Amino acid sequence: QAQLVESEGDLVKAGGSLRLSCTVSRLTFGTLVMGWFRRRALGKNRDFVAAISASGDSTDYTDSVKGRFIISRDNDKNTVYLQMNSLKPEDTAIYSCAAKFSDSELVGGYNFWGRGTQVTVSS
Repeated sequence: QAQLVESEGDLVKAGGSLRLSCTVSRLTFGTLVMGWFRRRALGKNRDFVAAISASGDSTDYTDSVKGRFIISRDNDKNTVYLQMNSLKPEDTAIYSCAAKFSDSELVGGYNFWGRGTQVTVSS
C-alpha cells in the first residue's frame, strides 16, 4: 500500500517561511505527479495549492500562492517539497500531499494522499 508521509507543520508568524516535505514509499516516485492541497477548516473543500510533473519540468500553482510558494522534488529521495514564503494568516490550513501516475493534468485526479499536517500562521 502506498505511503505518503508529510513533515510536521508548525506555527509561524505572518511574513515567515516554512518548508514542508512529503516522502513517498511503495510507489515508483519518478512516475508520479505530485501535488499539495490544503483544507482551511473542517467542512471546507480541500483546495489545490501546487503540483509538479514527474520529471519536474512543469509546475502549477493556485493564484493565491504564486510568487510565494515553490514546489520542488528530489527523485533520488522520493520526496516532494513545498517552500512557503511570505506566509499570511489565510494560509493557515491542513496541508496534504498527493500523488498520481503521470499524465498531462496537474490539478486534479489524484489517487494517493498523505494524512496532512497543520500549518498555522499567526498575525
